[in-house]
Amino acid sequence: MLTIDLSAEDLTRLRAPGLPDPMWDTVLSLHLLQNRQAALAFDPWRRQVRARIVEAGLTTTVAALARLAPFASYFPDFLTPSPVAGSGGAGGVVGGVEAAAERVASTPRARLARELAATFPSGAPPWVRRIAAGEAEAMRWLAAALRRYHDLAVAPYAPVTRAALAADREARDAALRRDGMQGLMGSFDPLLRRDGGRWTGWYPVSQSLPLRGRPLTVVPSVFCVLAPVVLADDALDPVLVYPVDPAPDWVARGADGAAGGGGAAGGGGAADGGAQVAHLIGPTRSRVLEVLDTSRTTTELARVLDLTPATASRHATVLREAGLVTSERQGNRVLHTRTRLGDALLAGHAG
Repeated sequence: MLTIDLSAEDLTRLRAPGLPDPMWDTVLSLHLLQNRQAALAFDPWRRQVRARIVEAGLTTTVAALARLAPFASYFPDFLTPSPVAGSGGAGGVVGGVEAAAERVASTPRARLARELAATFPSGAPPWVRRIAAGEAEAMRWLAAALRRYHDLAVAPYAPVTRAALAADREARDAALRRDGMQGLMGSFDPLLRRDGGRWTGWYPVSQSLPLRGRPLTVVPSVFCVLAPVVLADDALDPVLVYPVDPAPDWVARGADGAAGGGGAAGGGGAADGGAQVAHLIGPTRSRVLEVLDTSRTTTELARVLDLTPATASRHATVLREAGLVTSERQGNRVLHTRTRLGDALLAGHAG
């Protein structure tokens, strides 16, 4: 479980730039290449990116980056240096990938050694030891490798991921205008729930994030799935990266989505049973789909699933755009109904 203590004063210091961070997107996308999470949304992306990696001759380089940033309970914090809040870089990302990669390459040697020792507890290979020692050539290689991977796996999708982030920020801003900071906090439900003076949420390990008067920077990422992510070392400037769901056809709509044979459904990633639906469309949308065995209004969805009406409406909209739900306005209310495709997905034989 993740626990973040948030006082009323902490809320006034919350930083929400609404922009992606290039190194967080880079590392989290490396994780997605190592797992099968969110297969329906990301298998087409995986196919395209793997094809580009082979074509660019970067298979060994990306494999090395994946070893540095394993999909595990711990990966080095230095790979995701503190975002530069409020400054727009090239392509609209915070600081830009060039500046972010240089910040990684400028990590102090003591920190490199400490964090890589934790990543390779049984001993690091020679090339990792050179990075841990801060050797200039090794750090230049690392910065260049991160940039080249980002250019292949993240940058081509910037137009559609920015659209998803803009929609997310609009929803957060609306919650803030409507109900103040409490409304903004509530807009993260069910990823993070208000529990007295704290946020709590699912996390693969027990992790607390004490703020100690420091501002919390909240960063959205399309490449973050299932649960928010924080730095392992709570002595570092606190950052919370949270998932933003892309549009169902985001890969096909990418800047070069036609390359690499991407499609709307992931090969081998379609649901093979109701228990897998949460891995395909996310746990909250899976719950929305399940309770729509009976037609429900937005208000009813919110009440049944303990969501805010705005959150329930947003999830129903994404499911509708994916063809899994229909929505019909009746007077001043909207009635949502699961489609036959939604039925098939839950039954485990969507094709």
